[in-house]
Amino acid sequence: MIAELQCVVLDCSDPMRLAEFYRSLLGGTVNQQDQRWSLDDAWATLHLPSGLVLAFQRAPDYQPPQWPNPERPQQFHLDFGVPNLDRAQEKVLAWGAVVLDDGHEGRSWRIYADPAGHPFCLLQH
Repeated sequence: MIAELQCVVLDCSDPMRLAEFYRSLLGGTVNQQDQRWSLDDAWATLHLPSGLVLAFQRAPDYQPPQWPNPERPQQFHLDFGVPNLDRAQEKVLAWGAVVLDDGHEGRSWRIYADPAGHPFCLLQH
């Protein structure tokens, strides 16, 4: 094991509205202070009583999934906290991941695709 699940991130057109929907369904706290994420109009979080965090990310030109139409599939990505980004990157690449965005100077996360093409992030913690 090299990582721990930080949160599940869902793309959407209105992050706060979706966070409030899931808060109504699951309980928890919307936009609780957390050093792992900055909060703005493009990003909202929901800290659940279980400790899991759901995040909601504004996606430009968001098109919702149309179940079960493969032309518009389900959309989300996973964030994993790691103690060392470089070491974790080395391992996930060896396991078949592909770098989508290797980050900018000073940024604490990088974006990858799993072997099936699903995006996920590694975040320094």
